[in-house]
Amino acid sequence: QGNNKATSKLNYVITIHGVTMIFFFLMTELIGGFGNYLLPILLGLADLNLPRLNALSAWLILPASLCLSLSMFMGSGTGWTFYPPLSGGDYSSGHGADFMMFSLHLAGVSSILSSLNFICTIYSGMDSLTVFRQSIIVWAYLFTSILLIISLPVLAAGITMLLFDRNFGSTFFDPLGGGDPVLFQHLFWFFGHPEVYVLILPAFGIISHICLSFSNNDSLSGYLGLV
Repeated sequence: QGNNKATSKLNYVITIHGVTMIFFFLMTELIGGFGNYLLPILLGLADLNLPRLNALSAWLILPASLCLSLSMFMGSGTGWTFYPPLSGGDYSSGHGADFMMFSLHLAGVSSILSSLNFICTIYSGMDSLTVFRQSIIVWAYLFTSILLIISLPVLAAGITMLLFDRNFGSTFFDPLGGGDPVLFQHLFWFFGHPEVYVLILPAFGIISHICLSFSNNDSLSGYLGLV
């Protein structure tokens, strides 16, 4: 029994660490935070084009963080990938997993709203004469936003189906009812593989801009290829 409790606590720690670092640190700080600060400066604008949408995306992080905190106290050892059947009702019967999935929904909506705002701002700040003279950071955030808008709804669909399995008796991922747990893995990694580029592209853009500034060059070597 003691070993089972220790294993459960380890699963809780691994789950909360993965979700917090990816969805509530890297995505909110590296993409949302730095994007809000850098894009208006680099595009010569006073602010992002949709400030109210920007405020809504920021405020959504608060209830998302609250749901994440509640899941910490209730316990959720599903792992940050939420693979069924471990994340199903039979193996994770508490409400901790539900609150964690709600937190991902809210964080995902926040990221989608930020991405829409970034795309609108970049589109309005660029013109045909300066499009290939913009900082590589601008291009990095443009492609990052496009990837998020494409991939996040698929993750939201998978989590919603999992919530229905847990709370409403559906069998999307239950083999006993004709479902397939591997389906969730396909849905999750449709988001997970682009997420690698989502997290690394802004960092590439920032590092490239720093190297350009410290080298005192007018243009980045291999600019078009890097874009």
